[in-house]
Amino acid sequence: MEPLRMHKGTTVTLMNDHIDTDQIIPKQFLKRIERTGFGQFLFDEWRFLDDRSPNPSFPLNEPSRQGASVLITGENFGCGSSREHAPWALHDYGFKVIIAGSFADIFYMNCTKNGMLPIVLPKEARAQLASLSADETIEVDLDEQVVKASCGEYPFDIEHVWKEKLLNGLDDIAITLQYEAQIALYEEKISIKS
Repeated sequence: MEPLRMHKGTTVTLMNDHIDTDQIIPKQFLKRIERTGFGQFLFDEWRFLDDRSPNPSFPLNEPSRQGASVLITGENFGCGSSREHAPWALHDYGFKVIIAGSFADIFYMNCTKNGMLPIVLPKEARAQLASLSADETIEVDLDEQVVKASCGEYPFDIEHVWKEKLLNGLDDIAITLQYEAQIALYEEKISIKS
């Protein structure tokens, strides 16, 4: 996992409340065993019409919003099932930061474990960020815990443990590997006793 200290990017807004994981990545696309390749199916039922052509009224399909890496959304984002495929799809599509009014707990944790920063901001702050033009970038400073944009600065909270993991690019496997020498010594002791 790559460290995430500072991120600059453009935004796209999908201000719906209660977007669940089945809307983020519909169940029919969960047949892969890799973590990659899910971005093409992100918000599939909203992004595409019945003939698989892009839905011109869906925000992610706006030509000016292509390449956006910050998603601004509503309350209770990522509710529903705990499928980790939802953060995989968002990350694979190119999102690094998701700003919502609130997140489902498991979804929030899965985002941090996959190198994405979930940020909780009040509705007024999200509305101001949503008003930015497509070519305006925002800056997210995880060290200082602040979102900076032309419309203002918005501080956010994050638990220390998640902050440190993101700042240092540490997923659960990387954390375990920090103890590789001690694990090897333990395994050696066990094999000697056997």
